[in-house]
Amino acid sequence: MQTKGRGDKTVITNRKARHDYFVVDCFEAGMVLKGSEVKSIRDGKANLQDAYARIIDNEVFLFGMHVLPYEYAHSEKPDPLRVRKLLLHRKQILELDRATEEQGITLIPLRVFFVEGRVKIDLAIARGKAHYDKRQTLAARDAKREAERAMKGLRD
Repeated sequence: MQTKGRGDKTVITNRKARHDYFVVDCFEAGMVLKGSEVKSIRDGKANLQDAYARIIDNEVFLFGMHVLPYEYAHSEKPDPLRVRKLLLHRKQILELDRATEEQGITLIPLRVFFVEGRVKIDLAIARGKAHYDKRQTLAARDAKREAERAMKGLRD
């Protein structure tokens, strides 16, 4: 039974992630949160800018995700930068662990979204980009934008 307005909804995206990293593979993971944190995330009051994940004792943890305390919470407000546990299958954790053993590979969050009222996170295996790769990506994006403008001019 799905209630109205509770479908897939992206709330927070890490826009800088695809600029700074080549995304190799992506996994959907659940997140262990406190009640007031869920409401704060639903309002879009979270930041993935400096967030990353690590595997510690066969468990995946998210570091550096900032979630503002929910202003209407009656109970204690959790630390905004606390370490949050991610929920994945054992096989996925082993795959992530094998991937991160390689030099230059890291785990970064791409977006936070809701699926049927539950908070999920897209966790990516990523390789860092060099400075010239970032310039190349910007140049390709600008060229694509110019081509779209030219095509739009022809259609009008």
